[in-house]
Amino acid sequence: MIAELADLGWRLRVLALPAAFPAPGPADHAATAEAFAGLDDGALVLVDGLAFGALPALARREAARLRLVALVHHPLALEDGLAPPVAEALRLSEREALAHARAMVATSATTARLLKIGFGVAATVAVAPPGTERPDRLPTTRDAPVPTILSVGALIPRKDHALLVDALARLADRPWRCRIVGSPTADPATAEMVRARVAAAGLERRIVLAGAVADVEAEYRAADIFALPSRFEGYGMAFAEAMAHGLPVVGCAGGAVAEVVPPEAGRLVEPGDAAGFAEALRALLDEPALRRDLALGAWQAAQGLPTWADSARILSDALEAVH
Repeated sequence: MIAELADLGWRLRVLALPAAFPAPGPADHAATAEAFAGLDDGALVLVDGLAFGALPALARREAARLRLVALVHHPLALEDGLAPPVAEALRLSEREALAHARAMVATSATTARLLKIGFGVAATVAVAPPGTERPDRLPTTRDAPVPTILSVGALIPRKDHALLVDALARLADRPWRCRIVGSPTADPATAEMVRARVAAAGLERRIVLAGAVADVEAEYRAADIFALPSRFEGYGMAFAEAMAHGLPVVGCAGGAVAEVVPPEAGRLVEPGDAAGFAEALRALLDEPALRRDLALGAWQAAQGLPTWADSARILSDALEAVH
């Protein structure tokens, strides 16, 4: 996005904030305040929501001097696994911070709607979905005797890889292999739980926890089915990338996933429905013709998703309107 905005003529300065967000400590707050204080009066400042929602005091202090714009991917309070008091504190923090933004940009219509419903946002929220890089042609579909199921996402509670393992355990009598690609460090306890779930199901030889990989593109190219049971997504970039590579999708209709994945591209079930997820996977494993049809549908649907240039133009228009 930075490169695309530069191509549109924007002069950009990128400020890296401390990595502790969205749970900054006193030193992180001090470093962030110092970075903002160094900005010129009247500067247009686009702040990533991962940090902005945790900075209500700074937003209040700088709102008159700087033109603050919030880029919201996923409201902080909607992350899975939060204790209710923590979630409520984050909701109140983000609500207050957003009240001091001159404009907001969300990554999906679902996120924009949630900002209005749960965070007191009355102003128009621009929707700029992330861009999707698309192969020039439909990848060759394969009737692999042992289909490869790919899942891409950090091992955190919201992605619900445990449900994927449970669903695959119900399909142990069928030929398949699965690769789960995603960092295990964001939530080590969840990563360990998923490893234990795989071992308890006796699927260590069939489910590979690959961790973070340097070449995710190669993973998409080598796969036959994409499966990710996220309970909520503010957009769902992994789903879009899978579709662009002609992979039929099995997922959950949580958050904005249904905006990204139409019926002709895959099967979506309710979040948390292990039996339904297993049944959707079973259909793709047992019916190669269905797998081919959904692969074509996924690739065709991906042709209508915005490119990074498209997304940058939406963001550029939203920034131009900020006074």
